[in-house]
Amino acid sequence: MDIGVISVRYARALIKSAIEQKIQDRVYKEMQTLLQSFIKVPQLRFTIDNPMLDKSTKERLLVTASGTDVSDLTKRFIQLVLSEGRESTIKFMAASFITLYRKKYNITSGKLITAVPVTPDVEKKLKQKVESRTNGHVEFQTVVNPEIIGGYILEYDTYRLDASIQNQLRSILTQLSR
Repeated sequence: MDIGVISVRYARALIKSAIEQKIQDRVYKEMQTLLQSFIKVPQLRFTIDNPMLDKSTKERLLVTASGTDVSDLTKRFIQLVLSEGRESTIKFMAASFITLYRKKYNITSGKLITAVPVTPDVEKKLKQKVESRTNGHVEFQTVVNPEIIGGYILEYDTYRLDASIQNQLRSILTQLSR
């Protein structure tokens, strides 16, 4: 069976249970934390995939990787995944859950890249502009990248607005080299 199919099935079951228990927002945050743990600590995947490690140790690791004060539903979900021997796909299950949650609640993931840190007011205005275009909620990630020199790069969905000085200089250089 395809890993994508398996992860989506488990994620659907988890989101359904979370909605029934009215803790979907909490489980969403836990799945985000779990996915980020896999991204930030690549050794976690190798540890979880290690067949020599007992399931109780894997469970403790996965619960810890899901954040502090993890819900009982997430703990039971991790136990189920381990009992079925699907721990190698739990990263994909977390990603699938996040995707399903965002689709259900019309949440767009956006990224704002600037050369210097922006004020919360500027970030809020850009977020509101994106929300008005998408007719939904936007989760913004702000990144500081001095290489763009000035201006900003705004990305969400398949949209990318590059208003950076680096891009403008590149454009001028292209025109001059013709």
